[in-house]
This record gives sequence, C-alpha cells and structure tokens, in this order.
Amino acid sequence: MSPATHAAVLVLVETDGGGATEVSRETLTFVRGLDADVHALVVGDGPSGLVDQLGAYGVSVVHHADGDAFTSYAAAAWAAAVVAAVGDATVVTAAGTPRGNEVLAHVACRLGVTMAANVVEVDSTSPLVVSRQVLGGSALEEIALTDGVAVFSVAGHACDPAEAETSTTPVVHPIDVAVSDADLRARVVRTEPGEPDESGGLKAARVVVGAGRGAGGADGFADLLELTELLDASLGVSRVVTSLGWRPHHEQVGQTGSRVSPDLYVACGISGAIQHWAGMSSSKTILAINTDPDAPMVTKAHYAVIGDLHEIVPAINEELRRRRS
Repeated sequence: MSPATHAAVLVLVETDGGGATEVSRETLTFVRGLDADVHALVVGDGPSGLVDQLGAYGVSVVHHADGDAFTSYAAAAWAAAVVAAVGDATVVTAAGTPRGNEVLAHVACRLGVTMAANVVEVDSTSPLVVSRQVLGGSALEEIALTDGVAVFSVAGHACDPAEAETSTTPVVHPIDVAVSDADLRARVVRTEPGEPDESGGLKAARVVVGAGRGAGGADGFADLLELTELLDASLGVSRVVTSLGWRPHHEQVGQTGSRVSPDLYVACGISGAIQHWAGMSSSKTILAINTDPDAPMVTKAHYAVIGDLHEIVPAINEELRRRRS
C-alpha cells in the first residue's frame, strides 16, 4: 500500500529508548491542529513499539530512511531524507531542538523557502501564518510562510503531548535517499561518555535548576544536584560557571548555550545577565534564590527567596524529603 497522496504535514521524529521523544510528541500534537494528514519521518533504527506509538498520536504514514548513511547523525544527510519524504506535504516540521532546528535549516535551503524556528502558535492556515519566539522568548514575531512548502520548528512545550482521540494503524513507507559524500562531510563520528543527549534533554526538561556564580566553586553543586534529583529536573548553568570550568559546557543555558522553556526554572545564585535571560525567559514560572534583592533575575522572577543558596537549597531538599517520606 502506498502512502496517501493528498496534502499532509510531515514531522521529523526524534527518538530515544522510550520511543518518540517528549518534544517530538508535543510537535505531533501541535500539528494535528492544522487539519491535515500527519506523516512522520524516522531516520535510522527506531525503538520497538514506535510505529504503534506514532499511530496513537494520529500519524497515518511513517516514512523510514535507513542504511549506512544514517548509522550516525549527519544534518545534511537527514535533510536529504526529509526532502525525499516530502511528497505532497505542504508543511514540514520538527521539534525545536538543536538537531531539529539544524536539519530544518538544511531542508529550507534545499527547498528554497523560509524557515521559522521556535513556533508557538498557528494564527492562520490560509495563508499559513505562525507566531514564533524571538529575543530569547521575550517577544513573539508573526511570520507568513507562503513560499511553497512551509518549514518550521515547534518550540519546546508549546503544547502538552496528547494522544489523538482516535488512534490509527500507520502505513510504513521505506524511502530511498540519495546521500552524497558532501552530505556526510560533517557527522557524528563518536560520542564520549557524559556528553549531552543529542535530542536536547536539557531543552526538553519540564523543570530546570539553574546555577550561577553563587555556587561558589566546582565543589558547590552537591545540594543543587540533590535538588535536581528530587525535582526530576535537569541542571542548567550560567556562562560564568562553564567559563570557570566548574561544570561542562553542555549544561549552559543562555544566548550561547541551550534555550529552555520549562514549567519551572529555579535560578540559584544567578544574577540574570541578559545573555542568560535570553536562554530561559520563556519559562512558565521562575523562582530566584539570591542574596541580592536587586539582581535582575530577582526583579524579573515570579517568586524570589533572598538569601544564601547554600542555606536555602538544603532546607528545600530537607522539606522535599520529609514530604516524600
């Protein structure tokens, strides 16, 4: 059976050990509002049960690109797979992770169209007009995608992931992809232990515990890491923390690090410089812990606790442990 031939939305799906990543499931939920068939593209090996999971999210066709060119990540090769799977799709999208944005940028170049990154809302479908986060999430930009195929990524947590009211049995459609040597010139050749999840684990986190200069040194993170564990959160740090070598760069949040949109951001000992604010200002709720009541992070936060994080965070941890016991 061949895939449907009428207009569709094509979603590049990122996977982990549990199937489609949370941000990819959010994207599948988001595009169902476009009132079109939802197609998914899976590159490389997918985990067991992935097709059934995609069917639960309303996917009617699963395009699958496999082979030696896709044993490791290469943005240009993945873009070639997306272009090969487009068919009659009028929209191509992915989660706004580092990988999703990189691949879609290549796709937009190949298709000769505009790409919109970090979209949070569809304002109109005829023509397609979307709103996207700009200036670190502090403002929204409205953009019309009328060049042909609309290409955009969906910002993390733009909606909650939700299965479709009626599940489907997707058609699996293997695709042949012409991958050139140039497409493989830049690719992942190895992953060192301790490197970040390439699907954007920090960016997808619902809760982020942020740490800044107030941590005091490389040995000042024990209580913060315990809080991270108690809240089932991810640790994010300011640029100064990575510059001083206290924590690895992949944990950095900010203009030159990851941009996060969690439900809760707990900023501990972070002054709130504009570069850091650009990476986390779209958090739904911000709690600041700082000794300086006039720090930018404190004045912009929804809630603030004035004091030394090394006294406040252990007290929070103790209360969380007490309540859980």
